[in-house]
Amino acid sequence: MTVRQPAAARVWSSLRRAALAGFGIAALSIAAAPGAAWAQETIKIGVPLPLSGGYAMAGKDILNGAQLAADDINRRGGVLGKKIELVQEDDECDADKAAQAAQTLVGKGVVAVAGGYCSSAALPELRVFHGAGLAYVMDASTNPELTEKGWDNAFRTIGRDDEQGPFAAKLMKEVLHAKSVAVVNDNTTYSKGLAENAVQALKQQGIEVVYDDALTPGQMDYADVAKQVAALKPDVVYYTGYYPEAALLARDFHQLKLRVKYFMGGDGTTQPTLIKTAGSAANGMICTTAPLPAFLTGAKARRFVDAYKKAYGVEPGPYSIYEYDAIAVTAKAIENANSTKPADIVAALHKISNFNGATGEIAFNERGDRSKAVYVAVIVKGGKFQTYRHLDRNGRWVASK
Repeated sequence: MTVRQPAAARVWSSLRRAALAGFGIAALSIAAAPGAAWAQETIKIGVPLPLSGGYAMAGKDILNGAQLAADDINRRGGVLGKKIELVQEDDECDADKAAQAAQTLVGKGVVAVAGGYCSSAALPELRVFHGAGLAYVMDASTNPELTEKGWDNAFRTIGRDDEQGPFAAKLMKEVLHAKSVAVVNDNTTYSKGLAENAVQALKQQGIEVVYDDALTPGQMDYADVAKQVAALKPDVVYYTGYYPEAALLARDFHQLKLRVKYFMGGDGTTQPTLIKTAGSAANGMICTTAPLPAFLTGAKARRFVDAYKKAYGVEPGPYSIYEYDAIAVTAKAIENANSTKPADIVAALHKISNFNGATGEIAFNERGDRSKAVYVAVIVKGGKFQTYRHLDRNGRWVASK
């Protein structure tokens, strides 16, 4: 139940909606009417994510993580004496739909936002939330541009592509002993960004990049791409796009009996749907990723995994736990600020340090990036993702357990 706004606030809301219709995203620089957003019986946190289209499974998994976080917080009495209410909007991983979803969330009176999946959707969402002064804590969007704009409202609980790309290149050189690599992207913001960072790091490592091009997402197969890449005989094929296309590409390599020594993917490929789609063709695929929920060793992570399986009957997907932490750290900022005013929440997030999240310690640097982001490598074996390699505190590769 939401308290009905007073007449002055309703008039302001009407004027603001009219301004948005006439002037688009730029109109969101208008500040919310004092008291309109935070004079509510619940504390509304927006969750933009793909709930339809090709990435809906990832979006559903993220939403599940958000709901577990909200449930945990509310069982403990909520924040500032109020319950957390999640307000979800489907952005379909589409830039135009994302801008509309973000505007809708602003109109619904959210005081902060935690979510996202595709960087190509997160970018227009961030512009809207910046104009409205709302904190946006991203759980999965890894393109560096998101926190390089100098906007104080951008945060994330995950790492960046310019951290993952060098990690992948180092793995290829020092563990896989690659001399040549083919890099395939899908032309999305995330995929191109990871590809560019990986290619740059590979060249710095002295590894020859024999292929650096994009496929077109959404096709039924990628046999032509697979043949073209395999003909170059690279030691490693690194696909930096998302799981639907990665599954088909793996299947094409397998069905066409094209020899590829190592097929690798970025963190956008670690959704369990990849294995369901590719079947045995995915076996041996190595993926670079932030640590997956099942492989995190902390007590909070174990409780999260158990709660997720109990609530939803399946293992949690890769970003569910990072969204859990995005909601949790946002709630902590609200508590620390003793306020639900968006500006106060943004300021409190910048002061977060040593927050004990399910994914480990969380603090944000001056850009809003996670201070201690970690990447690991996993491998598909026996029909599931299993641990493969990670770097220890001395920078040495060790087999993960």
